Amino acid sequence: MTRIDDVARLAGVSTATVSRALRGLPTVSAATRRRVLAAAEQLQYAVSPSASRLAGGRTGAIAVVVPRITRWFFGVVVEAVEDFLHQCGYDLLLHNLGGREQNRQRLLHPANLHKRVDGVMLVATPLRPADLTALTTLDLPGVTVSSGTGVPGWPCVRIDDVAAARIATRHLLDLGHRRIAHISGDPDDELAFTAHLDRRRGYQEALRAAGLWPDPTLDVESGFDIAGGTRATEELLRRGDPPTAIFAACDEMAMGALTALRDAGLRVPQDVSLIGIDDHALSGVLGLSTIAQPAAEQGRLAAEMLIDPLRGRTRASDCGADDLPVILPTRLVVRDSTAPPRAN
Repeated sequence: MTRIDDVARLAGVSTATVSRALRGLPTVSAATRRRVLAAAEQLQYAVSPSASRLAGGRTGAIAVVVPRITRWFFGVVVEAVEDFLHQCGYDLLLHNLGGREQNRQRLLHPANLHKRVDGVMLVATPLRPADLTALTTLDLPGVTVSSGTGVPGWPCVRIDDVAAARIATRHLLDLGHRRIAHISGDPDDELAFTAHLDRRRGYQEALRAAGLWPDPTLDVESGFDIAGGTRATEELLRRGDPPTAIFAACDEMAMGALTALRDAGLRVPQDVSLIGIDDHALSGVLGLSTIAQPAAEQGRLAAEMLIDPLRGRTRASDCGADDLPVILPTRLVVRDSTAPPRAN
């Protein structure tokens, strides 16, 4: 196997010069670079990517932290991030918290990130004060996606959850619904998500704008998943006087609601209209009205914002605005699950 010192001997330079020439550093003259490249080609010397990165003080890896990789949104974001990173020659080091606080404390500890990654991406991962301190002391570039908790100096990519919820609720109001329920995330979740709080706020704002006072009996909290949506809807129905419409904080909860309503003998949308947020891959199959958010675009854009500084690039749109989030648009997608309330 050809070694770097073989190339150096043939080119008549030091091994350090060979390393600098093959890495494209500007401290090597054009003539010397040509001689080194010719020697490397003649000897069929191939640079080890990992060795080259380590020589430059880089690991070539990006840590991506997600609360639960099994959820649709996180999976779509990670896939988009991984695709972009691979195009740029970086590897993705996935940290799946599995919804557990102890995992966050362990994985976000500086000892688990220092000299192991070149940057950090947090996807919908709320942070404690201790987490913020740990991340800022790492002195690594980072970015957050769909997060209500910012890191000083890190850009953020997300949607406006409050506005998305207002649009969903207003769609139901425009159809003529007045008894509109809301099923949302679990406040006792270990990771203390914030998206469901913003979506509840948007729901309540839309009701008040229509002259309606939010009814606490129509607001049920449960897990932010299909099973949680089923449980929340069953609880709504147990309370009697069912709503004519339900706004679910995410499409997966809406899918659970759809199951519970049908099990109770209620038709969607003839008896109860239903809308969610996400535009999950199965929402079209189920005919679910929703607020579509660009999950893949959030991941791709966040990866680009993270990698650009590592490649010595500055995004003109971000200069002086690191703490200002990039808000991507959402859109209302009307399908078969929403309709005007039936006449009594």
